[in-house]
Amino acid sequence: MRLKNIFATRWGIIGVGLFIGVFAALLQKLGNPGNMGVCVACFERDIAGALGLHRAGVVQYIRPAIIGFVLGALIAAYLFKEYRPRLGSAPIVRFVLGAFAMIGALVFLGCPWRAALRLAGGDGNAILGLLGLIFGIWIGTLFLKKGYNLGRAQATHTAAGWVLPVIMLGLLALLIVFPQIEGQDKSGVLFYSLKGPGAMHAPLLVALVIGLAIGFLAQRSRFCTMGAIRDFVLFRQTHLLLGFIALVAAAFVTNLIVGQFHPGFTGQPVAHTMHIWNFAGMTLAGLAFALAGGCPGRQLFLSGEGDGDAAVFVLGMIVGAAFSHNFGLASSPKGVGPYGIEAVIIGLIVCLLIGFTMRKRSNA
Repeated sequence: MRLKNIFATRWGIIGVGLFIGVFAALLQKLGNPGNMGVCVACFERDIAGALGLHRAGVVQYIRPAIIGFVLGALIAAYLFKEYRPRLGSAPIVRFVLGAFAMIGALVFLGCPWRAALRLAGGDGNAILGLLGLIFGIWIGTLFLKKGYNLGRAQATHTAAGWVLPVIMLGLLALLIVFPQIEGQDKSGVLFYSLKGPGAMHAPLLVALVIGLAIGFLAQRSRFCTMGAIRDFVLFRQTHLLLGFIALVAAAFVTNLIVGQFHPGFTGQPVAHTMHIWNFAGMTLAGLAFALAGGCPGRQLFLSGEGDGDAAVFVLGMIVGAAFSHNFGLASSPKGVGPYGIEAVIIGLIVCLLIGFTMRKRSNA
């Protein structure tokens, strides 16, 4: 007899949201940057920097939590016989969507997860980001209603689904073999930040274990921040939304307990007050997530299940992070990068073109 998946129930998804919220806040307390206990976009950007894909010295570190997300989901998928290797659903489009999703997120300075954690930490700028995220996803739902579809993925070889998990294992091996040398910004093949957000991190083993747990639970519950908003807009379903709300509430309470709640708009960690572009950056990110079918966390969890198209999206985000810092697109606490505004406008145009041109027409 097959056991019921309790994590897919209403209380199950709430429990997963509570778990993520508590431990994301605790990861900040244990050393991660302010209001950045977990941020998929920021952490993938740090990984790109550690590999030398960009040379912004303050954001270079292989984040074990990202590795844990993929491997935790992989473990869950195998244990519960949900590992299904598949690919072939417009991978190049997904790569482009991943790149622009990252560009939009780095203009805001955070993914949906970090937007929630910034709000829970008292950062008022996160309100603009979350409103932009909702607006971008809403635009995406209009395309979904009109038949937008990137096509069906096909079953493939088991080994094909292992590609991103193996890459993550390789990153973990590099982190262990080439640890940071005190006072040096490079160890073997890896780059390390000596200051800034990249130099702030929880202990490796702690971050990895929490990442594994989140990956495992999120795979079982189908936790997705973008899906929470999409399902509510399209179907008025609140199942995933309850998990998202639980994440914010748990992080807020934990921040209060450990003294990490600091309300206001100015002086917030790794944030800026250019409100229009906080909104617009996350509008771009939300639209890209909606067109790709999942938030950045969900894409990592799907990759652990064997979804090669989600893995392509993840790689697109990592390359997008490199573009953002190499070409002056990413924001900083001083404001939007020199070419960030133009990049957001171009990204919105590209995503809208994808939405308009990739619709299946009815035969009726």
